[in-house]
Amino acid sequence: MRTLNSPALAILLSLAAGSVSASEAGFLKTLAGGWTGSGMMKRTTASSPVNLDCTFQSKVSGEALSMNGTCTGLIVLSREVSATVTARGTQYSGSYIGPSGGVSKLNGGRSGDAINLAVRWSKIINGDRTASMTIQRLGDNAIRIKTIDKDPASGKQVVTSEINLRRN
Repeated sequence: MRTLNSPALAILLSLAAGSVSASEAGFLKTLAGGWTGSGMMKRTTASSPVNLDCTFQSKVSGEALSMNGTCTGLIVLSREVSATVTARGTQYSGSYIGPSGGVSKLNGGRSGDAINLAVRWSKIINGDRTASMTIQRLGDNAIRIKTIDKDPASGKQVVTSEINLRRN
């Protein structure tokens, strides 16, 4: 079995809201609790997807939400990842430290039940340093996390990770 923490999962691993408006604090609280689910991730846009089973536990403290979890795939391998996102109004910015240890930047905003983020990777991934990520609440008991990157060969947008989680 392989334990994987994709970039999309990293956002959920630790969301910290600093100066958050009441609406953002309320929205972030809806992401609290225990979560389990499944999905897939690709190492590159051209690679085959790896199926994942994921479990997360999130905690809320005031205007901060932290979420820690594990996704398991084919081979046992564990790496620490973390992310912090600060909301100012409906705008979010922050950083992500992934399995490679580099610090990637996050910027975006919330639209309805989705936080849409532009990712600036710490190193070149899939031919450039940019991707997009969405954390979408699907009702009271479900979340979808999706990362999309551009395939350098075709120029097409490719889903590189998609995890569907349900509240325990």
